[in-house]
Amino acid sequence: MKQAEIKNLSLEDVQAKLAEAKAAFSKMKLAHKISPLENPIQIRDLRKTIARLNTELTNKQ
Repeated sequence: MKQAEIKNLSLEDVQAKLAEAKAAFSKMKLAHKISPLENPIQIRDLRKTIARLNTELTNKQ
């Protein structure tokens, strides 16, 4: 998710997307530990998306 897309979201949308991203990140990390993912860079990208969402959440509050 790009920064420009995140800026256009409302506070509730940012919180919802953040919860979804954190859940997906947990599942992806667990799946990677059990059997390596085909594309492990997805983990890094999701972690960066979570950081962007947290930053925007802080700015909106």
